[in-house]
Amino acid sequence: MIVPVFSYLLLACSGSPAPAKDTINEGKPIVFSSLKSSEKTYYANAIKPLYEKQLVKTGFNGAILVAKNGEVVFEDYRGMINFATKEPITPSSTFHVASISKTFTAMTLLRLMEQGRVELDDPVEQYLPSFPYKGITLQLLLSHRSGLPKYDQLMAGTRSYTTRKKNRRGKWVKQTVYVKDPVSVTGLSTNQDVLRFLAGTRPAPESQPNRRYSYNNTNFALLALVIEKITGQTFPQYMKDSVFTPLGMKDTYVFSMKDTGNYIPSYTPGKKPYPLEKLDCVYGDKNVYSTVRDLLAWDKALYQGEFVSMATQELAYEPLSNETRGKKNYGLGWHLYVDPPNPTIVYHNGWWHGNNAVFRRIIGDTATIIILGNKFNSNIWHAGKMSSVFTDSEVPDMEEE
Repeated sequence: MIVPVFSYLLLACSGSPAPAKDTINEGKPIVFSSLKSSEKTYYANAIKPLYEKQLVKTGFNGAILVAKNGEVVFEDYRGMINFATKEPITPSSTFHVASISKTFTAMTLLRLMEQGRVELDDPVEQYLPSFPYKGITLQLLLSHRSGLPKYDQLMAGTRSYTTRKKNRRGKWVKQTVYVKDPVSVTGLSTNQDVLRFLAGTRPAPESQPNRRYSYNNTNFALLALVIEKITGQTFPQYMKDSVFTPLGMKDTYVFSMKDTGNYIPSYTPGKKPYPLEKLDCVYGDKNVYSTVRDLLAWDKALYQGEFVSMATQELAYEPLSNETRGKKNYGLGWHLYVDPPNPTIVYHNGWWHGNNAVFRRIIGDTATIIILGNKFNSNIWHAGKMSSVFTDSEVPDMEEE
């Protein structure tokens, strides 16, 4: 059902509210101005037909929330969180937000930087001594410029990988190595297994450090281990104690080995459930479970500088991959769509099994679109184009890398 918040009323004379400038409030925390009822109604009436066309008519099973100035202007919940029990989706239903998890990992590491506990140019091996690659800093992990091999490709049942080895003449040559994947006694891999795999088999990197951007889950699985090393707590516990609970995100948690007994599957478009699989307990790159309302709390905390400073956010939203032309870029844990004079869109999508998600923030206009689904539907990514309601311009699709 659509949450009934507004009655039909068009903005008189003024049309749509004017988009704001592309800035993060000149480095100052944002104090939201309250929306007029006419503004709320305008946004609700503009979003509803797009939602009906792009999601409802394509079998959407999930939750959507659209906010402006921290206020909900559209919200809806459709379908079931568990097809076996027929439990309906409600505001407290948690979804695996997949790679949106990277935004939490990144900003948590940046918060530790603000506290003086870590530097972005620290080498990874300073925190993870068995890490076998040199010249890779924490910033290169955050920006996907490390050049590391992709653990999720090499450890997902693959029994071979390509590496380099010196031959008898001292020349480096490619070599195919066959291995049995290192897994825990339960058959599920953890972040420590990822590190052991890299240290024990040392698969060839994709490129030299900082040579190019390449989206890579390995980077953020390692960052979770770095956070554990710095804080002395497990990543799930630290995130609960220092991020989710202080921000009032009561339905948000990091899924780990201890949660496997309560696993609720996601689904294929044909409603076939995904079983718990080998890499489902690796976190940092994924495995945050949350709700649209909790993600709005995360969004507001960022706008208002409650978790990290606005200056640190400026750092996170700086485009760092400029070796190829285009409007899409990446900062520190965030995708960026830079198209002056339109407001920069700071976003992250997600995809894991049947879950796919959108977290799109038009920071110059303090507007946010959050869409979470547990029955795979690529239209969820396309529906992120609803941001044109705020930017007054056509915004392209931004699918998960």
